[in-house]
Amino acid sequence: MSPVLADVLQVTALVAALALVHRPLGDYMAAVYSSKKHLRVEKWIYRSVGANPSAEMRWPAYLRSVLAFSAVSVLFLYLLMRVQDVLPLSLGFKPISPDQAFNTAASFVSNTNWQSYSGEVAMSHVTQTAGLAVQNFVSAAVGIAVAVALVRGFARSRTGELGNFWSDLVRGVVRILIPISVIAAILLVAAGAIQNFGDIHDITTLTGDKQAVSPGAVASQEAIKDLGTNGGGYFNANSAHPFENPNGFSNLLTIFLLLVIPFSLPRTFGKMVGNVKQGYAIVAAMGFIWFAGVVAVTWIEYAHPGSVSQLAGGAMEGKEQRFGEGPSSLFAVSTTMTSTGSVNSFHDSYSGLSGGVLLLGMMLGEIAPGGVGSGLYGMLIMAVVAVFLAGLMVGRTPEYLGKKIGTREIKLAACYILITPALVLIGTAVAMALPDGKDAMTNIGPHGFSEVLYAYTSASNNNGSAFAGFGANTGFFNTTLGLCMLLGRFLPMIFVLALAGSLAEQKPIPATAGTLRTEKPLFTGLLVGAILIITGLTFFPALALGPLAEGLAS
Repeated sequence: MSPVLADVLQVTALVAALALVHRPLGDYMAAVYSSKKHLRVEKWIYRSVGANPSAEMRWPAYLRSVLAFSAVSVLFLYLLMRVQDVLPLSLGFKPISPDQAFNTAASFVSNTNWQSYSGEVAMSHVTQTAGLAVQNFVSAAVGIAVAVALVRGFARSRTGELGNFWSDLVRGVVRILIPISVIAAILLVAAGAIQNFGDIHDITTLTGDKQAVSPGAVASQEAIKDLGTNGGGYFNANSAHPFENPNGFSNLLTIFLLLVIPFSLPRTFGKMVGNVKQGYAIVAAMGFIWFAGVVAVTWIEYAHPGSVSQLAGGAMEGKEQRFGEGPSSLFAVSTTMTSTGSVNSFHDSYSGLSGGVLLLGMMLGEIAPGGVGSGLYGMLIMAVVAVFLAGLMVGRTPEYLGKKIGTREIKLAACYILITPALVLIGTAVAMALPDGKDAMTNIGPHGFSEVLYAYTSASNNNGSAFAGFGANTGFFNTTLGLCMLLGRFLPMIFVLALAGSLAEQKPIPATAGTLRTEKPLFTGLLVGAILIITGLTFFPALALGPLAEGLAS
């Protein structure tokens, strides 16, 4: 079988699997967040934290709960890393330095999972399982909760109530993330991923040298790392490490895991607003952009432009022989178009144009299909903007799902859209203007600039992947990237929840002959066009200085 045919079959199998679970998983999640009943274990959790799960919240109260929970999570994770040396199962590791502990805490609580450390030589078993793995669950559940609150804003009328954050958080973890993660972890162990709490031991390599091998509860963390679009690996090599990603089956399984919830949430949206065709329009826009990215990067990597790749007869530097160019490209696009950040190859080694596509996937706001929860609410914000643009073209007050998109709504949507570009561009400019940015680059010219641009794009969009040649473990980058992660995660949530509250207070508007049919392919095309135009106008100058300049010069 030719490599190209094998790649086509893998993509076909992945799309078929996603299509197969789209409806049942989407319907199940809609039922989870619409149910009035609480499980016994959920009631115990509510009592332990003193929450009333039946009390409805308006958007300010919902936001305060999100921010308070996240702030406590940052503090807990920071302290855990600072005292890990005195806790059981420390493996002899020292405490994490203050700036790196802040960076890591901000990273995992914001669902970014940027890693400026090597997990196998820095983090104890307790830190990995009780700290990082727990945040993989709850940070993902926070994203889904905010998305569900926005969906309720569209579905409800004449009320400002958006549900209960604590109920949404607990249900996301208990009823969705844990059950799927358990199944995924079992499959990963069956495929060869490790799962234990052993001590570090030395082995003799084929060359006769000694090498320290770190064990750990890898399969369980790998499952939620991808399912929750987190991305923080147990090992520095992430999903290129055979203990995390042993073979082709586990590779395809992890790609499926990081896409399955984001691609199913539009179905949940359609069910909760009472019109599943609206969900199909959203998922079609997501799928089109994702598939275009897969085709573009795979084609470029197979073409291997550049004199070095041409002489070598391929572009395998930075990629695993056991996966090759096609599965590596599929993984790279899927991880950058979600907020995952896990990698099975090193994006720093991709050609200039491929690196540009991966950057663009994050710059879109990671909405194709995006992170768990964040992808859906990001796409719905863009849908609001697309409806507004359509209203301007026909001279009609824009409406979406029976709600008027007025001055307040479009201002909130505009503020949401402007946050991450501001963080990315300002952060990159400051880093390039200071010696810290230049010292961290391992390459000169456009590729070196792309390393810095990629770092701030990844942090501000809560992705977590990196151009591997970038030396980010400094006080400057640990601090600035940590701030970008927190601001890029929680500032947009303010505008999402404010928009949800504004929509929920409106009374529904009956559809008329002049109402834009937002479930039709025409609207899907308009939505994709609006996304690409807004992103292109914002980031084209920066892309031209980095990956485009590198790609055209090769």
